[in-house]
Amino acid sequence: MGNWVENEGLSIFVVLVWLGLNVFLFWWFYLAYDLPQNFFYSRVLLGRALALARAPAACLNFNCMLILLPVCRNLLSFLRGSSAFASENHVESCIVLVPACRSLLYEEANGSQAIHTIAHLFNVEWSVHARVEEKGTLAAVLSRLGDSPNESYINFYRQTIPNPVGGLYVAFTYLAGLTGVIITLALILIITSSTKIIRRSYFEVFWYTHHLFVIFFIGLVIHGAGRIVRGQTAASLAEHIPEMCSKNFTDWGKKGACPVPQFAGNPPMTWKWVVGPMFLYLCERLVRFWRSQQKVVITKVVIHPFKTIELQMMKKGFKMEVGQYIFVKCPAVSKLEWHPFTLTSAPEEDYFSIHVRIVGDWTEGLFNACGCDKQEFQEAWKLPKIAVDGPFGTASEDVFSYETVMLVGAGIGVTPFASVLKSVWYKYCHDATNLKLKKIYFYWLCRDTHAFEWFADLLQSLETQMQERNNAEFLSYNIYLTGWDETQATHFVMHHEEEKDVITGLKQKTLYGRPNWENEFKTIARQHPGSRIGVFLCGPEGLADTLNKQSISNSEADPRGVHFIFNKENF
Repeated sequence: MGNWVENEGLSIFVVLVWLGLNVFLFWWFYLAYDLPQNFFYSRVLLGRALALARAPAACLNFNCMLILLPVCRNLLSFLRGSSAFASENHVESCIVLVPACRSLLYEEANGSQAIHTIAHLFNVEWSVHARVEEKGTLAAVLSRLGDSPNESYINFYRQTIPNPVGGLYVAFTYLAGLTGVIITLALILIITSSTKIIRRSYFEVFWYTHHLFVIFFIGLVIHGAGRIVRGQTAASLAEHIPEMCSKNFTDWGKKGACPVPQFAGNPPMTWKWVVGPMFLYLCERLVRFWRSQQKVVITKVVIHPFKTIELQMMKKGFKMEVGQYIFVKCPAVSKLEWHPFTLTSAPEEDYFSIHVRIVGDWTEGLFNACGCDKQEFQEAWKLPKIAVDGPFGTASEDVFSYETVMLVGAGIGVTPFASVLKSVWYKYCHDATNLKLKKIYFYWLCRDTHAFEWFADLLQSLETQMQERNNAEFLSYNIYLTGWDETQATHFVMHHEEEKDVITGLKQKTLYGRPNWENEFKTIARQHPGSRIGVFLCGPEGLADTLNKQSISNSEADPRGVHFIFNKENF
């Protein structure tokens, strides 16, 4: 089904490859510890729990290698910007897929960690039990190797404290046990604090616990330094064949019998998996630190209704594209917290701006630091210092790659399209004939337009200017008010015949409820046969699923037919 199917097929292919690699690593490392002769005596002590611990550890290493890549925002922005030199559709598809797979990586890492931890709990219990049990069994003999001179041990547990105290002793005094506890707790906190409820309602909790990943990776790298997983050495295997010698374990070391087996610990391997991504991430942090230290000047603070402020800023060398976002830190409010904001200015303007709605402690602090809570005029030198990191790319940058686009913003998700619409207007005024974009269908879904009155003002300005240029059809927009009751609706219907809408002041009347997306897609498909139509959304997952399905069902199988290409913002 044309380009959309090509991109979607690539995404499915990448996910299948990722799943296949996880299955392959699990099975490969399981067999690597379940079959070889050098781990014969390890299996006598631990059974199959050893292989069941090492197999998910390999999957954990693999996914921890990948999990750092989505947070390298400069790398993703570079790849997006380089799409002109590569296969544009493939690059964009992979970039969109990376954030989407982030949750899969977290879930797989959590699952691997759980299996690895449970298997090692059995390993510790059996190691402690073998060490303190009565003499006379092969496991007891193996556990006592290393007590005499010229012997190497296989059982890492060298004390004689029985379970359960012995297990706790291993967990909190051995390097592998202590780091295992730390990285498990860190991973649990990172994943639980990344849920939508925590992110939206308690952003500070999410922000601070998310940085536990530093402790997680440090613990992961040194976790195997204790070398508690031990196997028989190659030199010992040449003289001591486990399958034969294990039957006469009481005669080991005697003349004419099997020599005492010698063992060595496996060297730590995790660092080989993560050193590359860790280096990339270190470079990422250095670039972001250097960029955040550059001076930012707040040139203007505009107070919009319903506690929304607009910060207009300037920074030397700052370059942006439509729909991009930045991270902002205000040391006067918090010296550590960085918050993402979509840029609402256009690249053609001599400043860059963000709109901040006051909805939490940090935004309230920024509001007060900018003097917006005072009646008198605020001097420029009294405005707080601001640090800016970015800009970073989003899917909205590709708006100008299509002749026809559908822009869908839900609630605060309307902000990326402020930059898009402004830039469209500048390009249209400068050189309308060479502008590839010919038609915009804009949908704005919100519970209460008052909170985004500044955006209604922008639409009103664009509406007026398009009419003055006799091209009112260039921008077709629909505003849907979803948070209304029957009393309000009756009042607005009474004013429906007035020239301008009583809510927004626009000629286009505000609609109530939610769009019938199937009808909208079919209507647009009929009006633009044979076109590639870009569908851009910044909104909730439920709406994303709906638009994604409509993009699929309304795209034709014929490559010459109409195709809807769905794009979603990910922050």
